[in-house]
Amino acid sequence: MEIKPLSRRNNLVTQEIGKEVLVYDLENNKAHCLTETAAFIWKNCNGENTISDLKNLIEKEFKASITEDFVWLAIDQLNREELLQEKLPVRGITRREVLKRIGAAAMIALPIVASLTVPDTALASTTCGNICSPANPRTCAPGCTCQGSICV
Repeated sequence: MEIKPLSRRNNLVTQEIGKEVLVYDLENNKAHCLTETAAFIWKNCNGENTISDLKNLIEKEFKASITEDFVWLAIDQLNREELLQEKLPVRGITRREVLKRIGAAAMIALPIVASLTVPDTALASTTCGNICSPANPRTCAPGCTCQGSICV
């Protein structure tokens, strides 16, 4: 059975910024920035395209030769960040492995999903939540303490 990933669309707010896509996940309170290639893959995960189909679409769109590992790199990241409808088996391919296989000379950007957990509204409305240093806890506002590298 071929895997046909389906992008999750519910409880997400998306905004295209140039060729990248910003996705805010209302369920998990996380913001994600999808590079151009990751966004292209996510948009084409329609439940009908296989990994092979996605590879062919990317090669046509970006005029570059890639392997299916390139697609799996994005799928693994989208899967990890819960941006797909169903959890898929993790392939565990690394960026380094993909670069070795497609070659660093390939003129295509790796698909990357950069994510950030957004603080709760209550935390965001206070001066706590700032970045701090345990060596200098005075960087936190009064009433907040430095735990790790965040004022709480």
